[in-house]
Amino acid sequence: MPIKTYTLKLRSAIFIIIAIIVVDQAIKIWIKTSHPTGEVVRVMGMDWFRLHFIENPGMAWGWKFGNETGKMVLTLFRLAAVIFGTWYLGKIVRQQYKRGFIVCAALIYAGALGNLIDSMFYGMIFDKGLHYDAAINDYVSYSGIASFSSDGYGSFLHGSVVDMLYFPMFRGQFPSWFPFVGGDEFEFFSPIFNIADASISAGVITLLIFQKRFFKKHSHQETHSTVETGTEVSDKMQVL
Repeated sequence: MPIKTYTLKLRSAIFIIIAIIVVDQAIKIWIKTSHPTGEVVRVMGMDWFRLHFIENPGMAWGWKFGNETGKMVLTLFRLAAVIFGTWYLGKIVRQQYKRGFIVCAALIYAGALGNLIDSMFYGMIFDKGLHYDAAINDYVSYSGIASFSSDGYGSFLHGSVVDMLYFPMFRGQFPSWFPFVGGDEFEFFSPIFNIADASISAGVITLLIFQKRFFKKHSHQETHSTVETGTEVSDKMQVL
């Protein structure tokens, strides 16, 4: 692979990762140190685009993963995924995969790293945050506005992920004939997420849509030189 092409693709991946991490962390830190949990603002007065601050102890889109032990396992899994992703990104760049595939991998990697930073360090650097209370066997929220502090609300690997993007586009009711949920109200789109979650989703969805195109490597043209020898070839010889 030409060094120039390798460098350009590697720089593009690094730029995407850094840009997403900076934006993701800047928004998280701003909203956590400026607002209490709950609705922050309706962007441009729109009902369907809001900043709504919550904290998430588990996986993307607000899913939980058991108690504090489960959370630590999840954080370690994220760490392992980021370590593997670092190696894999270098591998697909060296092996000259399509630029679109590399971009998707960079988006997924950046999203995983963004949420990993929250899980690993936020419990140590903020004085308030969603934390686990063994007495009630559940997570407990907090009041007021958090600030940076050397006396954190949790320990290493036990921070909660900050979410804020909320798009409640419309509300409705399932028809009565729907199995299990007939007659129940629903909201589209109800999850509250962050830039890192959006980055992972964009990378995965794009990868699924264009996977046939992305998984094709660039073809390498090989040149074969003809070697002349003095060996006599007859029709009795067999070439194996």
